[in-house]
Amino acid sequence: MVAHVTRRWFTELTSNYPFWILLGIYVLACMLVPKFLTEVNQFNLIRQSSVIGIVSLGMLVVIISAGIDLSVGSIVALAGVIAVGTQTYVPLPVAVFAGLAVGVGIGIANGAAISFLRVSPFVMTLGMLALARGLTYAYTEGGPLQPAAATRHIFVLPGRGEIFGIPAIGLIWFALILLVSFLLNRTVFGRRVFAVGSNQSAAFATGVPIAWTLFCVYAISGLLCGLAGILLASRVSVATPTMGQAYELDAIAAVVIGGASLAGGRGTVSGTVVGTLILVLIVNILNLLSVSIFWQDAVRGAIIIAAMIFGNLRGRSG
Repeated sequence: MVAHVTRRWFTELTSNYPFWILLGIYVLACMLVPKFLTEVNQFNLIRQSSVIGIVSLGMLVVIISAGIDLSVGSIVALAGVIAVGTQTYVPLPVAVFAGLAVGVGIGIANGAAISFLRVSPFVMTLGMLALARGLTYAYTEGGPLQPAAATRHIFVLPGRGEIFGIPAIGLIWFALILLVSFLLNRTVFGRRVFAVGSNQSAAFATGVPIAWTLFCVYAISGLLCGLAGILLASRVSVATPTMGQAYELDAIAAVVIGGASLAGGRGTVSGTVVGTLILVLIVNILNLLSVSIFWQDAVRGAIIIAAMIFGNLRGRSG
């Protein structure tokens, strides 16, 4: 499976313009930006890309189905603070499971309302964004939470540790890339997601269970966001109520930059990975050049706007 997916990625990447944009930015950074090629910075790139990369994988599945999930950043925050905060009362594996359960639970709530009650995805996930973020602030009382001292060294391993010299969090991201790619391209469920996003009426006529497909799409997004929240807390060794802010915008931008259509029915895992790396790479370069954080936000916002405009124009022409 790995060999097949690798060949597929290579074909997709080399025929996709975002890959060449990423390559061009990387080469310029190597030539012009001091300390860019250091081992420390390259590992930082992997760690910084992994969390938002996992969130973007979930967003990809949602967008292919012609949906949207604005609650992803709030899910990341709530799952992270639950996984860290409950370590004081329960064993570490139970705390981690609680964080994942929060992510899946919110995804299920989104999916149930959207698929069975026919609530607009935009309205439902916007409301969940506010609800989950509010619960996060209520749980933490606005302050940071530290992992339990007894298990802290274990909890931070996925986020800070290395396996054969490679950041463990990056290997987790890579494994999920393989898994989501297989799910979308090699399973009946994946074909149903594309069918629902391309033409819901036609999908219904061919017997696709639209409601259950959409339900599972949002559950998957919630699960990946829950995992991302736990990994983010593991990487920074603290959980704060501001974790995951603007992740919904970054994830949507990564998916659109990678070639997906906001109208649904089109998108690739390889493109989403490239879109994620482009966003993270630009922020990393600005950090190394000591550009003000305010200008960094402005540049990030400009990239997101450009991605949305280009995605909309390409969706019309396609």
